[in-house]
Amino acid sequence: MPAAPGGRRMIRPLEKRHLGDIVRLYFHPVSTTSRPVMLFAAEHGQDLDLKVVDLFTGEHKQDANAAVNPSQQVPVLEDGDFRLTESSAILKYLADACNASSYPRDPKARARVNERMDWLNTGFYRSYGYDFVYPQLLPDHKRADPAVQAATVEWGREKSRRWLSILDRDLIGADKDYLCGAEPTIADFLGVSYVTLGEVVRVDLSPYPNVRRWIAAMKRRPSWDKTQQGFYQYFVGPFKDAPFVPL
Repeated sequence: MPAAPGGRRMIRPLEKRHLGDIVRLYFHPVSTTSRPVMLFAAEHGQDLDLKVVDLFTGEHKQDANAAVNPSQQVPVLEDGDFRLTESSAILKYLADACNASSYPRDPKARARVNERMDWLNTGFYRSYGYDFVYPQLLPDHKRADPAVQAATVEWGREKSRRWLSILDRDLIGADKDYLCGAEPTIADFLGVSYVTLGEVVRVDLSPYPNVRRWIAAMKRRPSWDKTQQGFYQYFVGPFKDAPFVPL
């Protein structure tokens, strides 16, 4: 890569990569990991051929879906003969395909986006999703022993509070609008879907004002209502009167 005047390395502009004529997304509208991909694609005018994999009936566990994704999960992106799993990887692929400013080319700025996405995908989602929210909602995630179930949820509750405090105080803070600065990145598309998962169990975010401000900004995105309708209709709505352990 050539050096710029003063010895700094120049960043070559990213050429726009054209997706195939038909790019299919295997997804479900309530899926926490599908929702950011749907939102990003809609915001960036990427026309995906949507194929619902019905999580409620166990379609994702059937042999036909295992042939698409051996992990038997959604989302899966299919661009011609190229298949890609994992929400974070799919967001990066789509962002590069349209040269989106939400996945910057500057190495340090891009590394910061990657860091935020890794943070969300590891400690935060493990505690918030798999230890706190899902065990209260999904039969496959509930522990058979009531004492183990209660301990799991309490563990997730304690850890989730810590992660939300870090998100509120350190990652967003009072001086930033989004996770990486003044403009949204693909980390925000991923993160807002993860955090709003808590709406199913009525998580109270009032102790985290910066998180609430950030979520409100993301919910003002033009495609939010259209792409998130299924989540609220089929996941949040049915549990509106169910009892849950408060965060």
